[in-house]
Amino acid sequence: MTLSKERRIGRHATLLVLADDKTEQQDLIDRLPWKSCNGKVGSMDSQKVVAAIETAAKQTGVIQSGVYRETHALYHATMEALHGVTRGQVQLGSVLRTVGLRFAVVRGNPYESEQEGEWLAVALYGTIGAPVKGLEHETIGLGINHI
Repeated sequence: MTLSKERRIGRHATLLVLADDKTEQQDLIDRLPWKSCNGKVGSMDSQKVVAAIETAAKQTGVIQSGVYRETHALYHATMEALHGVTRGQVQLGSVLRTVGLRFAVVRGNPYESEQEGEWLAVALYGTIGAPVKGLEHETIGLGINHI
């Protein structure tokens, strides 16, 4: 079971979320043999972050709406990424924190063997802090889960 540099799904999701403009994002997407989507979300409610990512993944065909295991895998990858963003305490508004995040979701098989199946990577990058403009700092999170 080998994981080559070109097949590192988390690396690709992170590069996609960090891309500065649409052209750079499209170049990354075109190079990938996998499905992906990206977007933005800002909220004091972690449920809204999860919902925005799930909605984008379903609307772009990264996951299938009626297949529970795909939604379940996305949920776990998203929660893992949120743990990174929130430093292990997945709380926002209840502790007076807000986030402004970009997200990227990548779906594919990071292994050489097709038998390993597909995986999902969710990368989050943006700001977190008090709900006052200028009182935030950068944050990043990555979650990976098998389907």
